[in-house]
Amino acid sequence: MDRFRMLFQNFQSSSESVTNGICLLLAAVTVKMYSSLDFNCPCLEHYNALYGLGLLLTPPLALFLCGLLVNRQSVLMVEEWRRPAGHRRKDLGIIRYMCSSVLQRALAAPLVWILLALLDGKCLVCAFSNSVDPEKFLDFANMTPSQVQLFLAKVPCKEDELVKTSPARKAVSRYLRCLSQAIGWSITLLVIVVAFLARCLRPCFNQTVFLQRRYWSNYMDLEQKLFDETCCEHARDFAHRCVLHFFASMQSELRALGLHRDPAGEILESQEPPEPPEEPGSESGKAHLRAISSREQVNHLLSTWYSSKPPLDLAASPRLWEPGLNHRAPIAAPGTKLGHQLDV
Repeated sequence: MDRFRMLFQNFQSSSESVTNGICLLLAAVTVKMYSSLDFNCPCLEHYNALYGLGLLLTPPLALFLCGLLVNRQSVLMVEEWRRPAGHRRKDLGIIRYMCSSVLQRALAAPLVWILLALLDGKCLVCAFSNSVDPEKFLDFANMTPSQVQLFLAKVPCKEDELVKTSPARKAVSRYLRCLSQAIGWSITLLVIVVAFLARCLRPCFNQTVFLQRRYWSNYMDLEQKLFDETCCEHARDFAHRCVLHFFASMQSELRALGLHRDPAGEILESQEPPEPPEEPGSESGKAHLRAISSREQVNHLLSTWYSSKPPLDLAASPRLWEPGLNHRAPIAAPGTKLGHQLDV
């Protein structure tokens, strides 16, 4: 169990690995969904195209939106694009790199669905059976235009009595299926060629820009994760100190009412309420977290993080952020009485 937990944490720490795994999972689910799909063309003149094209395009759209939702970088990209500049300038090249990465992963599952549907051919046969030129087939010479349209609408339904034994239905169905497979294989070849050229020609261009954009894209993801983890750590410590403060204040009230008893059962006289105990082994690295000890300070910290992120210069950051939150609310040192007067 510990090994599995360590493996999961290692996998979770890499956002790119998580995203690639989810994209592969969506692609596998797409194949399973299409293989289990019960395709039933309505075989009606005005509804065949709607059903066929809807089944060809609607699931890929849903899968594309799912790919955007599960990709963490899509949210980071929009936040980076919309955030105020503050002390950190925005780089449109990084945003374009993140957008390209997000779109490539989100398009994987929809492309798999479209290729499967085209190679299978049922969607195209259902959607365009009414659009076939009857003059290409000799069997329609003795039919009226209305009979031809009715016959073509029934082509996808091979069990229908009207077209069950007709060789024209097989000819039309074979023609549309071959056209669909030709389009599917053409798109497959195009995607493979584009991916091959992109992989082979990328070393021919300047790698510095690519490495820089990839680095800062990963940095934004890790920075947001660390900020969320630090906020959770501070919220846990903040809640713990609030609960201790509540119990300490209730203890003083019980003493004032004469309801507090010692372990021997005797009523203790009213005394000054003791300070809530601090957590043992608190490190100096947590001092900056424990200094944020009021609701106003926390709200100001969160709004400052959104509106004016710190500059990407560790040497300049202390000078810019030295005033901290002093102008909004006092920061109490840990262990002082002011530090225990929490406002929640």
